[in-house]
Amino acid sequence: MANKLEEKTNKEESSQAKEKDIEEIFKEFKEHSVAEFFKKNRQMLGLFGKVRTLTTLVHEYVTNGLDACEDVNILPEIYVKLEELGKEHYRLTARDNGPGMPLDIAGKALGKLLAGTKFHRYVQTRGQQGIGASGVTMYSQLTTGKPVRVITGTGKKAYSFDLMIDINKNEPKITNEKELKREFRGTQITAEIKDVAYRKGEHGPLEYLRRTAISNPHAKITFKDPTGEITVFPRTSTQIPKKPEEVKPHPSTIGVDDLLNLARKTKARTIATFLKTELDRFGGNSLRVLEEKTKVKFNKQAKLLTWEEAEQIIRAFKEMRFLAPKTEGLRPIGEERILKSLKKIVNPEFLRVTTRAPATYSGYAFQVEAAIAYGGNAGRRLINSNQEQGHESRVEIMRFANKVPLLFDEGTCAIAKAVKTIDWKRYSIRDFENSPLTILVNVISVHIPYTSAGKQSIAEEEEIVEEVRKALMQSGRKISKYIAKKRREIEKIKKREIFEKYIPEVAFSLSRIINEKKENIEKMLEKVVLEKLSLDLSNEEEAKEILEEERDEENEGENLG
Repeated sequence: MANKLEEKTNKEESSQAKEKDIEEIFKEFKEHSVAEFFKKNRQMLGLFGKVRTLTTLVHEYVTNGLDACEDVNILPEIYVKLEELGKEHYRLTARDNGPGMPLDIAGKALGKLLAGTKFHRYVQTRGQQGIGASGVTMYSQLTTGKPVRVITGTGKKAYSFDLMIDINKNEPKITNEKELKREFRGTQITAEIKDVAYRKGEHGPLEYLRRTAISNPHAKITFKDPTGEITVFPRTSTQIPKKPEEVKPHPSTIGVDDLLNLARKTKARTIATFLKTELDRFGGNSLRVLEEKTKVKFNKQAKLLTWEEAEQIIRAFKEMRFLAPKTEGLRPIGEERILKSLKKIVNPEFLRVTTRAPATYSGYAFQVEAAIAYGGNAGRRLINSNQEQGHESRVEIMRFANKVPLLFDEGTCAIAKAVKTIDWKRYSIRDFENSPLTILVNVISVHIPYTSAGKQSIAEEEEIVEEVRKALMQSGRKISKYIAKKRREIEKIKKREIFEKYIPEVAFSLSRIINEKKENIEKMLEKVVLEKLSLDLSNEEEAKEILEEERDEENEGENLG
């Protein structure tokens, strides 16, 4: 009996202990804000690596400035300045000439993560998540403990303020607000940042701005680096691109929850009207098929659509065939603009641009434009140990998504994969990696399938990879003809040199046989050589330079051997 009582007591004590443990565990239970999440997961925003972080911060401010100007049809003027304050400690200033922002909007746009106008819309945009500029504010705060300084104005009325983020609430904290007595139009943001490094290489801010200037030829971009050197990328077009149109979701891209959310917000009265007005490529025929495949009453109020009914509709969508999504919302850079900007900034010897017709992946419309620049200043210049640019070039691959340069994560990107799968020898490019080539590819869509929140790599969707390949091969065929023609000229010059080597001896022998002046015979022979080889003398000097370079390389190889 005593043993049973003891056993019962032990069970009760054990049960009470477990209850206390559970209470202790759930004392730690609390909600976390989005800002807290990204504070611990900065790498998801591309904020890792000292060089990469600095370039990403510059990118966020520049993107905001371009968007702000284009929204109100202003030709963008972007100014970026970097000042070195100490080891891995910089002050970043970015200014645009946009419309400025009201105080309440400025606070949320620059100091609240996941707040913006883009994420919920089906429209081609540079950014998508609403994290960018607020991410810079958070990074500045976490590495220096200081607020960012903001000046914004509409041209007549302007004000300045300091801004930080309440990490626990994901809310902006505005202090030192002042109305300015001077005129100011646009927005200027100054942030102090640490744990970053400035480099002039292919992943640094200067290269990011160079590529941004190429894909946005209507923008003037000025950059002042930490040494005080100023680089200006002048605009090569005064035409502001047309604003992309917002498109409706395609039936093949939405899920049950998406459909219900649309039904709650629609102004349409019935489910039938709602589907026809809120979805792309959905008309009377589609509705008739849907009525046969489901038990949904389509004359019912749209706002009363149930989960079960939405499930039926989505299941039916998957069995139906729809026209490809509309492409009116796509806005490429444009062949003429790419030509002008690459000629100005890269200054190649030969250039070809290709724009593919719109295509689709997973129900989303997308379009690819590609350019191949050859010779001249094309390619990536190698830098020697003295930090001076050498004469050797390597292939340069410029990746863009909705006109935004992608400088990192190349290994996992659809564009890079497409480039690597092409047999470049078929296009007269014998040593692809070491060729003076600049390859530009821009993928545009209302929904870019980025591989991460850092937005530096496009997922390897089969349709995207194939369209990039086709665009590059189209441009490659034109480049191939040019290179082949140039090679033929080089071969002719080689033959001419051989003939010229022996012309004096042949002329001397003939002069003795036919009793004619040696000089006259030499001129006649030279004329025959030129006519027979059909040499293009306008390209002679250029071809000779290439021939000399090839011989130098051969001699270097022999010396190394």
